[in-house]
Amino acid sequence: MNQTNQIMSKKNIFLTIIIFLILLSSFRLGWLFYHQPIDGPKAENGIIDLSDMSFTDNHLYSLDGQWRFYPNTFVKPNKPLQSANGVDVPGDWRQVVDKQGDEPAYGYGSYRLSIQLPDDDQTFYGLRFMSISSAAEVYINGELVGHQNAVDTEKGAGNTEKGPFVVPFHSNADEIDLIIHTSNFEIPFSGGLKEAVKIGTETAVYQEMNHSTTLQIAVSILYLMHSLYAFAIFLLGKGRFQRELLYYGVMLILSTIAILIDDEVVVQLPLQLETQYKLLLLLFNTTLFTMLLFIKHLFGLKTRFYYVLYFLYGLFCLGQLLVPFEHYTYLINMIAIYYLTAITFLFYQTIKAVRRGFPDAMLILLFITSYSSNVLWGAGIKAGAITIPYYPFDFIVSIFVIALLLFRRHIRVMDLNKQQTEELKETDRRKDEFLANTSHELRTPLQGIVNIADSVLEDKKAQSTHDYQQLNTLRQLAQRMTFSLNDLLDATRLKDQSIRLNPVRFNLSALATAVVDMTRTFSQHKPITFKMKIDSAFPEIYADENRVIQIMFNLLHNSIKFTNSGTVTISADVDDETSMALIHVTDTGIGIQPKHLKTIFQPYEQEQSTNHVQEGVGLGLSICRQLVELHGGFIMAESQPGKRTTFTFSLPLAEAGKNEKVAIAETAATSNEGAFAHNPDDTEGTLDERAKVLLVEDDPVNQQILHQILAEDYQVTSASSGAEALGFLKEGEWDLIISDVMMPEMSGYEFTRQVRKTYTIAELPVILLTARQQQEDIDTGFKAGANDYVTKPVTAVELKARAAALTSLKYAVKRQLRTEASWLQAQIQPHFLFNTLNTIAALSEVDHDKMIQLLDAFSDYLRKSVDFFNTEDLITIDAEIDLMKAYLYIEQARFEDRVKVIWKIDEHGTILIPPLSIQPLVENAVKHGILKRPAGGTIWIRALDTDDHWVVEVEDDGVGMDEEKAQSLLKEGSENGSSVALANTNKRLKQQFGNGLIIQSQKEKGTKMRFIIPK
Repeated sequence: MNQTNQIMSKKNIFLTIIIFLILLSSFRLGWLFYHQPIDGPKAENGIIDLSDMSFTDNHLYSLDGQWRFYPNTFVKPNKPLQSANGVDVPGDWRQVVDKQGDEPAYGYGSYRLSIQLPDDDQTFYGLRFMSISSAAEVYINGELVGHQNAVDTEKGAGNTEKGPFVVPFHSNADEIDLIIHTSNFEIPFSGGLKEAVKIGTETAVYQEMNHSTTLQIAVSILYLMHSLYAFAIFLLGKGRFQRELLYYGVMLILSTIAILIDDEVVVQLPLQLETQYKLLLLLFNTTLFTMLLFIKHLFGLKTRFYYVLYFLYGLFCLGQLLVPFEHYTYLINMIAIYYLTAITFLFYQTIKAVRRGFPDAMLILLFITSYSSNVLWGAGIKAGAITIPYYPFDFIVSIFVIALLLFRRHIRVMDLNKQQTEELKETDRRKDEFLANTSHELRTPLQGIVNIADSVLEDKKAQSTHDYQQLNTLRQLAQRMTFSLNDLLDATRLKDQSIRLNPVRFNLSALATAVVDMTRTFSQHKPITFKMKIDSAFPEIYADENRVIQIMFNLLHNSIKFTNSGTVTISADVDDETSMALIHVTDTGIGIQPKHLKTIFQPYEQEQSTNHVQEGVGLGLSICRQLVELHGGFIMAESQPGKRTTFTFSLPLAEAGKNEKVAIAETAATSNEGAFAHNPDDTEGTLDERAKVLLVEDDPVNQQILHQILAEDYQVTSASSGAEALGFLKEGEWDLIISDVMMPEMSGYEFTRQVRKTYTIAELPVILLTARQQQEDIDTGFKAGANDYVTKPVTAVELKARAAALTSLKYAVKRQLRTEASWLQAQIQPHFLFNTLNTIAALSEVDHDKMIQLLDAFSDYLRKSVDFFNTEDLITIDAEIDLMKAYLYIEQARFEDRVKVIWKIDEHGTILIPPLSIQPLVENAVKHGILKRPAGGTIWIRALDTDDHWVVEVEDDGVGMDEEKAQSLLKEGSENGSSVALANTNKRLKQQFGNGLIIQSQKEKGTKMRFIIPK
């Protein structure tokens, strides 16, 4: 079946070739018949009668027939007629001319014809000679009217003119005597009037000549233009995978030259006729050779037969140099066989390509068919078998077919380019998405590395100096990678145009001071001095404060990175022409080479330095540029290698009197006032005044808004600077400090550091107001000693919630210190408080509602934990259960699905138990039971009603323990916090009910703790 299909495919291909050849031949035959001369009388015995013919400007008459010929004689004009031989014109004279040497085509003689003209007013005529070998003089009624080359009786100086020529003449007579002296000592193949001689009006003669010449020139221009087009594509493509275009262009150039010096001979070369014929033959052969190369590279052919064709081509080129011109007939016959072989080979290879489904192979097959048709007809014309006016359409069809091929190829390339562009866009999108997702995924473990390193580094006694240095290096590397991940995220958001600016008015000096404090951490191990040269009275900026911090932080971090020692200076001035602020960051680092200054703001570009290890991925400066341009500004760099580098960027100034939105807070009127207000009665019954809050804010408008938010629930005292606030701290006791970070002269970070020199985080909580949520901002704030931070713009609900939590925390700590009960100390562990606060801080970034709920639960937990009734002997079990629910809610918020709780509380009336008697059991089940398993576990809390008592059980499916360890938990004197709480609870239960805790546990199965309450 497949073989049949292949045979049919071959038949279809050959049928296509035959049909195309028939079409081409039909067009050529139609052209031939269209230009066929009008039938007229034939010359007989040297006389032709045209007296009955009508001479117009639209056609010519052929002087075909029998002329008189005088071999080896130049007949004198106006002399009596001599005896002569009859010879057919057009035709070869070799049968009538005397043989000269070995070549019968060489010789000379005279043609004579008497022409009878019509008796009319026409007096201007013309003769058109299609071809003469190889020199001629034309006489009309004894007068020389034209010539081509110089006739001679022997071989002399070489002739150079070839091709058709026109001889106009004037005659009033009805009969003219036409004599043509001709000689040929150059062309060995034929001689004499080998092609037709035509007569007509002068206009008609020139019209026919111009018609053929114009067509020839048009085809030449067409070929030349397409060759230039092919060369242009080849050069623009830098030659990659397009060598076929080079050979195609060369083939067209060679064809153009051949067309111009053949047929009508548009360009007469100053070369001897022999040389011109050799050149023309070389052009034909080389054209075929370049076409072979064109097909080879187009189809990627690897056949060895090409080497045979190469060899033959070289052999024929050598033969043209060595073979005498008289013997070129044999060489031409061999070249004809070469043509037949090469064209057959091209047909064979192209048909194979068509059957393989090669794109556009059928067009190449048509091109070869058109070329072959042109060669066959041309060979017939050269041999004298066919007489036809210049026919351009085979040339045009050939070029049209290749143009169509290139056009379709271009369309495919465009489609492929479009497809690849879409694929690249999709790949780029996926790459950005992958980078963003990977960055998010990597930030958590990296932060874990930093946290672990920090915790170990804090205990300097736990490791040697070498270990300390190694851990510090590890921490710095993790931080560096974190910055790179942040840059990748920002670059992706900038590319997606997902970053939107939130411009506000702000003080540049305050912002720069805070950013310098943030970057001091990265220069701790370098002798670098920061110089601030921005006055606090510098005009306000109107920009996105968050993004300006990012820009300045990146520039300062870059300066620190490339400065081993020296100074980093921040300064600013105003450009009055543009009403923009110009901010300068200058360092005394290694500098930037001039060749890199133009590229450092491009993505992934870094200054290459031999004495500095490259850090990051080269996105920081690119992000700065894009952020500055989003503000409508510019950024530039100037550098002197080895001395200094200055980065300058511009930002818009705030317009005077313009009411831009404030970056600090929402008004209290739009908030849920009192939702998290501090209630003194909830914390300490003896405290009859509200908590005292010290508000530190340099901007009067922001200060007023914050005061409005807090004044109803707290005693608020405002300070305009860090120095003023430190003075207030010496005058009295405070419960909470709320400080802005961006303040001139002393930033909120530095102010917090000064506070921590006197007060611990438990003695005086500090909330920082920051413009960003970036990790470096948060790290700097916590390292300075802040308890919490709030991101601007601040909402009243969030600020009140955080203030309530911290003031409650302070009162809880004070209460804890006052009671000094061992069981309470064991219960309210500082690390639990701080872990909870960290969870609250983390939730503030991702889930505000959940943070509010957690704050509520935490506040409830603290209130119940430190409530005065916890010092009573007995409380209701409902109060204890409420405390447990608050505690477990916090733990579930911290550990999510690792903590599962199942409650079973039978209906009951008032059951009294010792305070905090269930809490230690639940906490032990959480911390030392289920959380010891990576997947967590389940806790069952039961209060079961029996006939004569209540059973309270706390069971978990955690890691469990052996019997010996279980019993040791109830013994007093253990240093373990859980043991203190359990032993204390066991003691109080025994005192109250006469029996204590019962612990049952098995390793890897779980633990059950219970106690009995008599009815």
